[in-house]
Amino acid sequence: MIEKRQFYIDGQWVDPAAPRDHAVINPATEEPCAVISLGDQADTDAAVAAAKAALPGWMATPVAERIGYVEKLLEVYKAGAEEMAQAMTLEMGAPISLSRSDQVGAGTFHLTNFIRAAKEFTFEHSLRDDLPEHRIIHEAVGVAALITPWNWPMNQVTLKVGAAAVAGCTMVLKPSEESPLDAILFAEMMDEAGFPKGVFNLVNGDGAGVGTQLSSHVDVDMVSFTGSTRAGRAISKAAADTLKRVHLELGGKGANLVFADADPEAVKRGVLHMMENSGQSCNAPSRMMVEAPFYDTAVEQAAQAAAAVKVADPQQEGDHIGPVVNAVQWGKIQDLIQKGIDEGARLVAGGLGRPEGLNKGFYVRPTVFADVTPEMTIAREEIFGPVLSVMKFDTEEEAVRVANDTPYGLTNYVQSTDPARVNRLTRQLRSGMVQNNGTGRAAGAPFGGMKQSGNGREGGTFGILDFLEVKSVSGWAAE
Repeated sequence: MIEKRQFYIDGQWVDPAAPRDHAVINPATEEPCAVISLGDQADTDAAVAAAKAALPGWMATPVAERIGYVEKLLEVYKAGAEEMAQAMTLEMGAPISLSRSDQVGAGTFHLTNFIRAAKEFTFEHSLRDDLPEHRIIHEAVGVAALITPWNWPMNQVTLKVGAAAVAGCTMVLKPSEESPLDAILFAEMMDEAGFPKGVFNLVNGDGAGVGTQLSSHVDVDMVSFTGSTRAGRAISKAAADTLKRVHLELGGKGANLVFADADPEAVKRGVLHMMENSGQSCNAPSRMMVEAPFYDTAVEQAAQAAAAVKVADPQQEGDHIGPVVNAVQWGKIQDLIQKGIDEGARLVAGGLGRPEGLNKGFYVRPTVFADVTPEMTIAREEIFGPVLSVMKFDTEEEAVRVANDTPYGLTNYVQSTDPARVNRLTRQLRSGMVQNNGTGRAAGAPFGGMKQSGNGREGGTFGILDFLEVKSVSGWAAE
């Protein structure tokens, strides 16, 4: 049993003020694999105080030096990649091959992009070339509370920490209590990289406890949160009294518009994207909307693709999916699969219960429903599991209307070999991101949504900007 009860506050590992043990469950075995302590108000206050005390010095540190610390962090992170991959596989069930390539790889990717973006960013400049006495200064927002989820742990930790660090913010990280081991390891990496004490702090806790304490804390200037829309609302309310900046990356219900002229791999690609990370991605293409002439063929292809997805122990090497994160999530997914059956959707792959041969662990069968209609629960609610809904449309107008008929607006997808159609639909789809014909987002491209998928953007220059205030200066004296 791994025991990690301490918090990282003001440059050292400290015992919790009032120990409150929390078992971390291995989703592949349903057994505890580690124990941490959940913090209380005294721990939160200590971490925020450390961040506040460190803020003036960190803001005054030249940008090039702040970037240097992140460059050192990247070196340390790469050196600890295997230990990090093993931690995430143990605590949240990502297959080890996926942990190494995508889960750990996301952290390397984002830190690298922040280093490049920060070197290219002009933190101080004239308002206009002909107005040198009028100046714009981009300076840190201040103390940032970073609240991260369990599904892509290092992706979200590095998106927040990397941006905050180069922007000059000090920070308190509260990772998900479901996946704290990777964050504890990351805190050790921050320490090894030599960040000044107080710049980075970590307190474990749950949303109702440390999450709320940070969101409402008078000395926290900004909250950057990734998680559910429900939790995002609660954080916004808790933060309202202090009028702090709130950055939210929330849920999604992505539509994948597949036209009859789509490339031959479009359906299979959409299914595999949906099943990645056991469907636990906010930007998953969970609604596959297919043009009528191609619909029957697409349903058959989707069923075949899902049936070919292997489910296995996450410790096993290879290309497969693992369990979902916990019993609550497993039960929710089973309830929604049952709801799909009850409401008349046609089950063409997967279904209720665990996959054959897996009698223990939070494993879900890769599932595809056909003949899904817009009013069905599985077409409207974020399932956050390996469950795909296939829907039919007749016209572009209908496809856009149904795709946009959701409270979410994170990522939509278009599959068509007609360039004019692709561009036309890209402009009409109401989401923060649109991905066309299997093209992934470029390095430094902004990640974020519209509507109830949140606000703000993460990654590259856009991510740095979210941790900066804009100061307008007149009468700037020439030096």
